[in-house]
Amino acid sequence: MDNDLLQFALFFALLIAIAVPLGAYMAATFAGDVRFLAPVETALLRAAGTAATTEQRWTSYALALLAFNAAGFALLYLVLVFQDVLPLNPQGFAGLPAHLAFNTAISFVTNTNWQSYGGETTLSNFSQMVGLTTQNFVSAAAGMAVAAAVARGLAARQSKAIGNFWVDLTRATLYILLPGAIVLALVFAVCGMPQTLAAAFDATTLEGGRQTLAVGPVASQVAIKQLGTNGGGFFNVNSAHPFENPTALTNFLSTLAILAIPAAFCFTYGRMVGDRRQGRALFAAMALLFVAGFAAIYAAEQAGNPLQAGLVDAGTGNMEGKEVRFGVLGSTLWASATTAASNGSVNAMHDSFTPLGGMVAMLNIQLGEVVFGGVGVGLTGMLLFVILAVFLAGLMVGRTPEYLGKKIEAREVKLAALTLLVMPLGVLVLAALAIAAGTAQASVQDAGPHGLSELLYAYSSATGNNGSAFAGFSANTAWHNTFLGIAMMLGRFGYIIPVLAIAGSLAAKKTAPATAGTFPTHGALFVVLLLATILIVGALTFLPVLALGPIAEQVSLIAGRTF
Repeated sequence: MDNDLLQFALFFALLIAIAVPLGAYMAATFAGDVRFLAPVETALLRAAGTAATTEQRWTSYALALLAFNAAGFALLYLVLVFQDVLPLNPQGFAGLPAHLAFNTAISFVTNTNWQSYGGETTLSNFSQMVGLTTQNFVSAAAGMAVAAAVARGLAARQSKAIGNFWVDLTRATLYILLPGAIVLALVFAVCGMPQTLAAAFDATTLEGGRQTLAVGPVASQVAIKQLGTNGGGFFNVNSAHPFENPTALTNFLSTLAILAIPAAFCFTYGRMVGDRRQGRALFAAMALLFVAGFAAIYAAEQAGNPLQAGLVDAGTGNMEGKEVRFGVLGSTLWASATTAASNGSVNAMHDSFTPLGGMVAMLNIQLGEVVFGGVGVGLTGMLLFVILAVFLAGLMVGRTPEYLGKKIEAREVKLAALTLLVMPLGVLVLAALAIAAGTAQASVQDAGPHGLSELLYAYSSATGNNGSAFAGFSANTAWHNTFLGIAMMLGRFGYIIPVLAIAGSLAAKKTAPATAGTFPTHGALFVVLLLATILIVGALTFLPVLALGPIAEQVSLIAGRTF
């Protein structure tokens, strides 16, 4: 136990040590001060028909983002459907069915990386590299671009512009994601991850038998899947596979990579709005939620299954579905990070977690991708809650709410409140439709409340653009591939478009100087109010259905009943 806590403390200290300078570097990048690839940047922007000095209103910014994502979806869909006639297909895989190609293309374009297939048995090297890895870069860069635009909107004074989508997309890719992924891929390859265009190789087992092992360009895809909070695995069992996560060191580095950019964005934001205290306050709120979530999952998994009390060694905890190499700490820390950061990769099967451990991982997603969240979009999701918290504070003191000197008025509050409908619509409504149609009952592995948890987790993961699965849910059907795809689009653009509209609205406003009546948004009191807003909204929305799923299952286990 003490050793586990020490490892967690080391992990969190390293995360902060990485996030602070990385945040400063990212702020300089989006400000245009990082230019070591200036000729490449200029050429790409010229090809896009724009220049670094061209500014866009929020509407133009949003339209450019939507057009880029639509083109990316169409291209990836075609790659997947016609992979059988495309090169680099040594396995001779057939093209994907239309509904699976639709789901997969939407998944990677929205930075969700939900996978209704087994990578090593379904996709060619061409599909993995040209299709998926490309989207791992640009979908992450698009989220980062949105965060930069929102920060500019909040910092601007009576401006109609919030930046240029093509410029932000290019700089995020060239100066942040690409260098980081190259370095991380090299480290992973040194640590034992395969990086080859070969399809497989034959190995001799200890018993003298022959076994064919699938390989491919693994290290390069794993690097960007973690750094860009994408999460899609090269292999079916994702980072539980020894080729995708071979050692305790790769496990530790991967977990750090998952949270590095989302955590750094808090400090980037503070610099971009000209008040670093604002960024530190957001980081504090995210960090408190993350630590609380980790502690809850760790405690639940360390306690184990109450029905096995006395049957396993004391202190072993619940090891079902977990890698012996990583144990309870490595598995729960990864589960906390991957669901907090909308990453979606797994090194243990969440379906085998205790009911309460699985519930906390699910709740991390259901809170709306704000516990660090995805690269860029986690910050913007938190800023929506900031606006609601400021509005509530204004009601308490009878004063027009302000944030960073900008009046928060009806338009901004309505847009922020609109986003609160995204998660319940994608999770509760679409899951209810699946139950009504009978497709949910046919896809769950287990009966009773655990089966409900499997269904809820799937639609939470899709709507939250997370991509991880409970592992007991058979999603590769026409119904689920279609409706999970719809949930992914809703969860991505149902947040991005309103937050860009808010940024455009606030950019056009005057900045009023702080007075004695101004509610400070960088202190401990505001952090507490922000946390209360997040938890109350999450509890009111999902507590009833969680009571029917994981909470009911935990109570049943204590009573000695299984399903």
